[in-house]
This record gives sequence, C-alpha cells and structure tokens, in this order.
Amino acid sequence: MTISNNIKQVTAEIEEFRSKYKISHPVNLLAVSKTKPYESVMEAYNAGQRRFGENYAQEGCEKIERANAEHIPDIEWFFIGPIQSNKTKMIAEHFDWVLSCDRSKIVTRLNEQRPFHKGKLKVCIQVNISEEEQKSGVYTESEIMDLAAFIAKQPNLEFRGLMAIALNTSEPATLKDEFTRMNILYQKLKSIYPTVDTLSIGMTADMEIAVECGSNLVRIGTRIFGARNYNK
Repeated sequence: MTISNNIKQVTAEIEEFRSKYKISHPVNLLAVSKTKPYESVMEAYNAGQRRFGENYAQEGCEKIERANAEHIPDIEWFFIGPIQSNKTKMIAEHFDWVLSCDRSKIVTRLNEQRPFHKGKLKVCIQVNISEEEQKSGVYTESEIMDLAAFIAKQPNLEFRGLMAIALNTSEPATLKDEFTRMNILYQKLKSIYPTVDTLSIGMTADMEIAVECGSNLVRIGTRIFGARNYNK
C-alpha cells in the first residue's frame, strides 16, 4: 500500500465512524510524520494531506524549512511531543500549532519567542487523562482551568483546546471512560473560551472510540507512513 492509499483508507474510516455515531462536526486527520523523511511528507501532501505532526523539534524544523524553501505554503505543522525549555524558541519560530503545552513556564517561553509576523501560535493543553507517571500532561481539572486562563492571557498565543493520549489498553470501556472525561472538559472550556475548537484524542488503535466520544482531530502515524525507524 502506498502512503496515498493509506490516507484514503484512514479518511474513509473516519467518515464511516462519523456516520455510524451520527457525528455532525468534521473530524480532521493529523498525519504524524515523526522519524519519516521529508519525501514521505511530500507524498502525503500530494495525496491531499495538509496537517502534519512532529514530535522532535530539530527534525520538524528541518522539514518546515525545506517546505518553506520550496514555497509550499499551505501545510499546517503541529508540534505534538514533550517540550524541553531549550527547544521552545525553534518551536515558536517554526510551528503553527503546539498540542502539548502542560506548564506555565513553557507557555511563557512560547509566547515570548513567537515572532510577531507569524501571527498567533495555536496551542492546546496536553492532559494526562490516564494518570501515568511516564506521560506528559496536566492531571487535574483545576490545573487545566488554571493553565487555560494563563494561556488565554498571552498576546502571541491562541488557546484552541485539549490533547490527550489514552491508556495503552484493549479494554474499550476504559478508553471510552477516558475519552468521555476529555470531552466533558473540552465542552466546559468551549463554553468559557470562544477560541476553543479542538479536541485531539484518538490514534490508530483507538480512533473509532475517540470519534464516538467527540474527537475532531485524530493523530495517525504508522498506518499512513509505515513502521518507524528510531535508529536513524
């Protein structure tokens, strides 16, 4: 299967799930291109894909710079990985979205380092909905609300919503519980902040449940680009 065919298949499945669960809002596909070469990104782009997610700042910035040099203006680049303080400048200068904000220090640095001519950096709060120590993200509702209020005050950032990675489990009930709690938090934030419009939950293994529970941005990598090479 080619990348183009994989995108068509995943997109068709998303639409099937929307129909099955009578979901009225669009559900967008974020193609997670981390560790994949620029040529693979372009193959997906030529198949109509416009949203790409990167976990590693240096690798992502190199792809963005190459796309800019080739005058490809209509890609939206999402940073979705854990954020180190020494990487905030390159992330703020290159990416359109950051889905993985989880503390005020990072928010402050992204705001201060965002170039004015680039417009506002769109940000989401990462929630550790499965409460696993090895995962990044905010835990409690009060922490989410406090961080949301802090982001909303930043002049160079635009608060857009929430992102989470569910527990790695094959138990549908557990996944549905986590995703339902995420949707409740999302709806609460949406009622407070008019800019909030993004709930990014769901990856390859749990995409159907995520769509059922209100996701409007699913993050799919291996099913589009194939197995990852972490040793390159």
